Amino acid sequence: MFSHQIPFDPRAPSLALEQLPARAAVFSLRGEAGEPYLNRTADLRRRLAKLLTPAPAQGKRLQLAGLVRHIAWTETASDFGAQLLLYRASSAAFGGRGAQRMHLHAPYFVRAGMRNRFPRIWVTNHLPSTALDDLFGPFPSRHAAERYAEQVLDLHLLRRCFQDLEPDPQFPGCIYSEMKKCLAPCYAGCSDERYAQEAAAVHAFLRTRGLSLLETLAGERERASQALDFESAAAAHARFGKAEAVAALAPEGAFALSAQHGVLVQPSTEPDQVALYGLHRGLWTGPVPFSVLGMRLPNEQSGSSSLFAHPAAFAPVPMASSGLAEPAQTPDDRLRGALVALTREQGQSGKAELAEHQALFARWYFRPQTKREGELVWTDAGAQAIPAKLLLRVCARVYKAHADRHAPA
Repeated sequence: MFSHQIPFDPRAPSLALEQLPARAAVFSLRGEAGEPYLNRTADLRRRLAKLLTPAPAQGKRLQLAGLVRHIAWTETASDFGAQLLLYRASSAAFGGRGAQRMHLHAPYFVRAGMRNRFPRIWVTNHLPSTALDDLFGPFPSRHAAERYAEQVLDLHLLRRCFQDLEPDPQFPGCIYSEMKKCLAPCYAGCSDERYAQEAAAVHAFLRTRGLSLLETLAGERERASQALDFESAAAAHARFGKAEAVAALAPEGAFALSAQHGVLVQPSTEPDQVALYGLHRGLWTGPVPFSVLGMRLPNEQSGSSSLFAHPAAFAPVPMASSGLAEPAQTPDDRLRGALVALTREQGQSGKAELAEHQALFARWYFRPQTKREGELVWTDAGAQAIPAKLLLRVCARVYKAHADRHAPA
């Protein structure tokens, strides 16, 4: 789990502290028995000097010197990398209670209950692995998810009640059926086939973030205009504007969980490298290192984007191992190898793990843009393939931004 480990002698703490880097890291302090102390810090040497250096008895500072016998740590270069490592270490050390100790809460999704005879949608943060096709999100808050779901229902005629319905012609209906905002399956106001069509339209709207309805309305508007039916064209245009406004309420990453595929590029502690994290069906894999050697980095001062339009189109850099030269690898070759390594780690998960991984995703994704380190590259729509050229440009951009930020003044 951790890349470095050293023993600790409480009688001579300086011997261990001198071996620690003054860099950001996730660390573990272990004694002879009992649970470890896990945390993260921006300066490992300074933090552990406070925890492990003896202080006066009356001090209020936490003192662990007499209990610790082993120090383990892994250096980190990004907040996301530190969060994911701390989550994994905490889950392994505390029997799956890592999310509880890190205060990770599952974000909210819009769920479509398509298995019901009369499907409906609702907002939830319960993420069963059997419903990945019908969970759309995440959203930054419950309010944002409820607002989006309400606006989607205003564009369609799906029911808003939550009961399991048994159509009864004697049932009086509700206010939504009176306002013609529901097909009223409660009193058999429509056939099962008609309601299934409307439910499929809502599911398609959620799956495509509104594109399915926008394309339909654009076609209706065009046909009405060609037929000189300007009233129908105006009505289709007005509905198009409403649907466009509703679609804009969904975050860019509000996919179905089954279609949530991408690669997150983060800075690395190693020189000339970035760290790649895979996002597959809502779960994180990685990190996998990727070398930026042989790639021309973006020059923001040049006034031209041509320098990093094709970062792989340069002479390959020979890689050496054990003193023997290996065949030259291009950045494209190295990227393919890194993506294969991320794919090998993919696996199944339970409901709890899926919710925790999504909490980590939301914690990174919904930060203000200025505080969000790294970039996420989504797969091509429908192809489940990462756009390699775009990913290479992002790798160069993330590496350059991190190098500039930590360059000596």
